Amino acid sequence: MKSLVLERKDELSLRDFPIEREEEVLGPRDVRIKLHTVGICGSDVHYYTHGRIGPFVVEAPMILGHEASGTVMEVGSEVTTLSVGDRVCMEPGIPDPNSKATRLGMYNVDPAVRFWATPPVHGILRPTCVHPEAFTFKLPENVRFDEAAMVEPLAVGVHAATKARVKPGDIAVIMGAGPIGLVTALAALAAGCARVYVSDLAEKKLQIAESLSPAITGVDARKESIAQRVRADTDGWGCDIVFEATGSPKAAAQVFEPLAPGGCVVMIGGQPDPISYDAGAAMIREARVENIFRYAHVFPRCVAMLASGAIDVKPLITRKFSFEESVHAFETAAAAPPADVKMQIELPQ
Repeated sequence: MKSLVLERKDELSLRDFPIEREEEVLGPRDVRIKLHTVGICGSDVHYYTHGRIGPFVVEAPMILGHEASGTVMEVGSEVTTLSVGDRVCMEPGIPDPNSKATRLGMYNVDPAVRFWATPPVHGILRPTCVHPEAFTFKLPENVRFDEAAMVEPLAVGVHAATKARVKPGDIAVIMGAGPIGLVTALAALAAGCARVYVSDLAEKKLQIAESLSPAITGVDARKESIAQRVRADTDGWGCDIVFEATGSPKAAAQVFEPLAPGGCVVMIGGQPDPISYDAGAAMIREARVENIFRYAHVFPRCVAMLASGAIDVKPLITRKFSFEESVHAFETAAAAPPADVKMQIELPQ
């Protein structure tokens, strides 16, 4: 089937691609899905520009894409919760159901998890895919396909807010105003934060951040110290939570500076190399540090919040491309236009 294929580092093509038989056979608890909308994730772009993310190396042509929505077109013989015609979004990581991590409820850290567009597993920038019923979620009528394709990145923010144990009235700092930083800001507010400070180097992204809620304050890191701003606004006490969502070693080295005593740091941004960690700053605050890897158990929560209006991701969708424009879409995303947050690709229906 025609697919967006990463042939090798810096080379993409839109071409017919043979999908392995095991990915096309419909099992008794699987559904076949006609893809509608696929988001372009930073990891997709990183594979395109670097050919690897940490230990995951593109060694053979691979289909990209893992943020998706679509329509069920066929169901397996034992499927009970989905029907042909249902509009759905899909959680892209499938763990080994018998692994210890899965049995303990931490299926996202199962070493055997198969995650779309993570070598050697193919992604879903293609017309159809087969996916387990258990990781496919029906959409309420008022949730659009483009919003549904945002559930995957939103799940990261909701998982981060859950790990932070947000309490009503908390003050949070988000380092980074990219897609993950902004969905984390929305998740933190939905969880109960009274105010969220978002710091970044891009003025356009800070403007988008502030447009999402009057409770969000943008801080231009080129002109102002986030730590000084937060301390000034909190009578020197600091914030309750810091979410590091840049993946920048420089930003990660400063995570404790705005943090209040007893506060929590949540590390979201991926770091390719070991980073500086101020153990003394953490110690004198008795800081709690959490790390997240993707997400677990949050897709239904995300869909419910989109349906209720508790979270609105539509302002984050800043550009759309047709499937035929997929190569151009990735070239555009790789250029990182400052006014764009989330770009999406729509497949023919």
